[in-house]
Amino acid sequence: MDLNDAADTLYALPPAEFTAARDALAKEVKAAGNATLARDIGKLRRPTVVAWAVNQLARQNPPELAELLTLGEDLRRAWQDQDAKTLTALSARRTPLTARVARLIADLAASSGQRLTTLTEVEQTLDAAVVDAEAATQVRQATLTTALAYSGFAPAPAPVTDRPRAARPTGRTKAADLEAQRERRVRELAEAAAAAEREVAESEAIHADWARELAQAVQERDRRAAKVTALETKLAELEAKLTDARAKHAMATKRADAAQRDESRARRTAEAARARADTAASKMARDT
Repeated sequence: MDLNDAADTLYALPPAEFTAARDALAKEVKAAGNATLARDIGKLRRPTVVAWAVNQLARQNPPELAELLTLGEDLRRAWQDQDAKTLTALSARRTPLTARVARLIADLAASSGQRLTTLTEVEQTLDAAVVDAEAATQVRQATLTTALAYSGFAPAPAPVTDRPRAARPTGRTKAADLEAQRERRVRELAEAAAAAEREVAESEAIHADWARELAQAVQERDRRAAKVTALETKLAELEAKLTDARAKHAMATKRADAAQRDESRARRTAEAARARADTAASKMARDT
């Protein structure tokens, strides 16, 4: 297993299951002896719901998504070539195709129990993939952790021009239109509030991940610090024992040297006494 395999496995999971699965996989890999890969796996971030939903559609690679990404390649080429005719034709296809793919993503999320309160971030991610080659690559890899956005200078989606012109409203229809606008505004505000609440929840979840990882890092640091302190204490004890052993060895060496000198003197004395005794015995034998 490498990091790509690990990411492919983890980003296929629902966001709620990501963190526990990531930590378990990192622990398993570390136990197998690959601490570097385990550390890299531990750095993988949990995807937001929008990023997860886009990832899942990219994994399925439906024709609509492939068509949109191919359209993006053609659109970027036409923009580079300043081919106005082709650019206009492609831009006209871009808007409805983006909407269709965004709806596929929302339906896929809903079928998996994940509700997208708004498609704004989904559409921004798809727009980024259309106008930016790197963003398109990220979408294809299906390992997004957050929604994408593109703020550079690029061709914008073509406005829809084939809608019939609306009739001039009468007083009654004008009031109805105002009411419809008010209801639409209320709905948009509700969707924005729901999106904000979702973003807060996702941010809190990400913060909780970071807080847990920080706690684990602090715990690991403290454990290693305690181990270093214990080793330093043991090393100091061993150094003290070594110093004592060296002193005792030096004293024993001195005693051994002194004993050797005493033994040498005693041996010489004994040899001299034996020689005198032999001489006396020889003289005694001659005299008798």
